[in-house]
Amino acid sequence: MSKSLARVVEALRAGGHDAAPLEMPGDTRTAEQAAAAAGCALNQIVKSILFQGTSGRLYLFLTAGGHQVDAAKASLLAGEPLGRSDAATVREVTGFAIGGVAPVGHLTPSPVWMDPALMGFDQVWAAAGTPRHIFSIAPSALQRLSGAELAAFTQAHP
Repeated sequence: MSKSLARVVEALRAGGHDAAPLEMPGDTRTAEQAAAAAGCALNQIVKSILFQGTSGRLYLFLTAGGHQVDAAKASLLAGEPLGRSDAATVREVTGFAIGGVAPVGHLTPSPVWMDPALMGFDQVWAAAGTPRHIFSIAPSALQRLSGAELAAFTQAHP
């Protein structure tokens, strides 16, 4: 088991969630790939999107698969202008590579916000630390485990 996957499993167990991540036969790097692999709706996929503030701090946005983060809304929540963070910074701060960033188990905690659209499902699916592992969880449990605050920061895909 990779260190990244092990960190996610430990974070889930420490939070009282016993789900075992599933290894998919193909990549689950994109929301579309993950939804196809899990056999669920696109918006049941939790995208873990990291933005970096002008201060250098990272901010995590847990977004429904069919939604995009609205940079202006996200910046208001963070209290500073935000831009996309680069792959090296994401790996250094979270311990995950882009395409496998989990919503829990980060090396360094960041402020977290969650798309309210995710709360409309009994279960959602998220990356488990690798581009091929995902896990299912009730949105309320994900919110509790991640420490996320519900906030309106998205726009639907056109």
